[in-house]
Amino acid sequence: MTAHSVDELMDLLHACRGAWDTPDRSGDPVDLHDHALQTAALLRRRRPADKELQVAGLLHDLGHLLRPGDDAGHADTAADAVRALLGERVARLVQLHVPAKRYLAAAEPGRGLSPRSDLTLGVQGGPMTAEEMAAFVRDPDADDALMLRQADDEGKVVGLDAGELEDWRPVLEHLVAARAGAAR
Repeated sequence: MTAHSVDELMDLLHACRGAWDTPDRSGDPVDLHDHALQTAALLRRRRPADKELQVAGLLHDLGHLLRPGDDAGHADTAADAVRALLGERVARLVQLHVPAKRYLAAAEPGRGLSPRSDLTLGVQGGPMTAEEMAAFVRDPDADDALMLRQADDEGKVVGLDAGELEDWRPVLEHLVAARAGAAR
């Protein structure tokens, strides 16, 4: 599934209300909707000028909605769904949130993950090897991917008000318009 418009993307995001990272709800304590809003809000606070990073935080787990149960491939699925509409950087950041988890698991072995993230780490390749870590840090998007991952880990608080989904529509519209303008 590829989102071809902001309306289609918003429909997907609205469908995240009541959808979970696991079909049986045994995963994280908030639904994909609340998790998306919390992750994006954390990134907005940390990097107010970086709308692409914020939007990547909003969209990073769409793959759980599009392909339920595909923990290993959910980041690629989400990146593929948004690449044509929002561009390569947003898609890469979405895609890199799993390698960033693997990097952090290797770099900070005692770092806490949610029980579900800890469980899925294995199917996502486990902690990176030294060679994988060296390659990851050379990626120009590595620092932003790590920031996204940290917000991802923190954005799982039951009952936290992180705003309204519709507040993100103008941000998405701005990014799409900027891409269209740059393509001319």
